[in-house]
Amino acid sequence: MKVKPLNPRFEKYLKGHGLVKKFHKQLKLFQENSKHPSLNTELLKPKQMRIYSFRIDRKYRAIFGIISGEIEIFDITDHYQ
Repeated sequence: MKVKPLNPRFEKYLKGHGLVKKFHKQLKLFQENSKHPSLNTELLKPKQMRIYSFRIDRKYRAIFGIISGEIEIFDITDHYQ
């Protein structure tokens, strides 16, 4: 699946938290197999919104949706906020 370009704000966040390499590794894995166990991909509530997340590492997750067949990352968050 194609991924829309990442918002520069998220690129800055990833860089500031030392997550660039981890994020791109997980994103590649997601594109190859979105159900890979290490991604912990999940549908978030409310489920009718069709918003998902996948794990970047134990602390951070990428929040995304699938729009017109493309993945769009909406946010990158500290999972325990």
